[in-house]
Amino acid sequence: MERCVCLQPTIFGTARSSALDTGYRVQDFPQQLTTAELEAIHDASLRVLRDVGMDVLSPEARHLLADHGARVDGERVRFDPDLVVELVALAPSNFTLHSRNPAHALRFGDGKVAFSAVASAPNVSGLGAERHPGTADDFTRLVCLTQSLHSLHLHGGYPVEPIDWHPAVRHLHATDVLLRCSDKALHSYSLGRQRTLDTIEMVRIARSISEEQLLEEPSIYTVVNTSSPLRLDAPMAEGILELSARNQVVVVTPFTLAGAMAPVTVAGALVQQNAEALAGIALTQAVRPGAPVVYGGFTSNVDMQSGAPAFGTPEFVNAALIGGQLARRYGLPYRSSGVNAANALDAQSSSESMFSLWGAVLGGADLIVHAAGWMEGGLRASYEKMVLDAEVLEKLATALTPITVDDASLAVEAIAEVGPGGHFFGVAHTRERFRDAFHQPMLSDWRNYETWDEAGRPTADQRAAEIATDLLAGHVDPPMDTAASAELTAFVERRAAEGGVATAF
Repeated sequence: MERCVCLQPTIFGTARSSALDTGYRVQDFPQQLTTAELEAIHDASLRVLRDVGMDVLSPEARHLLADHGARVDGERVRFDPDLVVELVALAPSNFTLHSRNPAHALRFGDGKVAFSAVASAPNVSGLGAERHPGTADDFTRLVCLTQSLHSLHLHGGYPVEPIDWHPAVRHLHATDVLLRCSDKALHSYSLGRQRTLDTIEMVRIARSISEEQLLEEPSIYTVVNTSSPLRLDAPMAEGILELSARNQVVVVTPFTLAGAMAPVTVAGALVQQNAEALAGIALTQAVRPGAPVVYGGFTSNVDMQSGAPAFGTPEFVNAALIGGQLARRYGLPYRSSGVNAANALDAQSSSESMFSLWGAVLGGADLIVHAAGWMEGGLRASYEKMVLDAEVLEKLATALTPITVDDASLAVEAIAEVGPGGHFFGVAHTRERFRDAFHQPMLSDWRNYETWDEAGRPTADQRAAEIATDLLAGHVDPPMDTAASAELTAFVERRAAEGGVATAF
């Protein structure tokens, strides 16, 4: 099947596309299932929601769904198919996610794909350090690295969990760093009502806008993971309640692993994924009709001998492709992921990341989370892997950009000028296009083996470490309005002095 794919690439140092045209455009995706097969998954999902239902652990969310016609029995909520269809139909097919810098605003639902860096890893490695729990310093450096890599369009969350900030105030300090060290769009964790409200207010302050403008301009997003199978916990539900009420973006993403938290067949796992996603999307629209929402898919499988999660598998690709078909069936933007289960920067890490990335891109994802820096099935963030993956994203963008075919690019005159047995290095046709002729790699060392010693035989991970070090050394925080900066500092200090949020320890 022919595809028309149009990506607008950048290189590491300077954006080659217009700063206002953020994101890569992709169109016309392959169809993994027939219309009848897709409808079979849709119908089965509605039967699950009608007959089995979802456990919703937030009383407020249950009451709201009951007011809209859902059947509530204790914590179990059952949905009539017509109710699900009616609520999901209220969600917008496209919207803009704004950022502190208008140049980094992202349009979802218009056929573009945006990449985020790794998020939520508890550990980190690289730049000379062995694997260790994340720190505030690691967190800050990874945020700065994300800001510096032009192939990354937004933050996926905390690139690593900074454990030296107490959980009660961690969201305050982490969001403060995200807003000061970067001007790309950011993510708010749905970890309870107060954390969500604090983060929303900090983003409003940093953008120097009113609450009314924030209501009109979605400026923050959250990923709501259902607790598969068939459960929506209270903190995640509170994230939906608070963010959707304020017209902010919710990415409903069941995290289903076939054989463990979902049926072992890809079709069965997708039925469960779809049921959980539709229930969460329906809740967003019950809160506020027209609130921006993204259909998320994160279905993979486990190794049936060890039970360990597996990523970058054929099953992951199948699920990513079909997830895109389901999202388009409902007219919603689609989220997928670029992931791997490797423990080292080796062939496994690159092949699994590339395989999952192809599934996400060809599935038509508007948002690909964990596109750079993810290791160990999400247990580790890596500086070197982030740079290696960013280079892959650049190459992917260039490879999928349609070539130019016109009289000049056909180069008949240049071929005639060189003639048999010549070369094209010095002809005018080459010189005029030298700088823009090809993707300019930062990692690839295209030397003959005999000359490799001249560069000290650097491996790809060594070059990635050098690039990451150079980018961090050259990082400059993007400017922030002086009054907004002072207000943000005052807010963080006040909320921290109040103790932040209640924790169990």
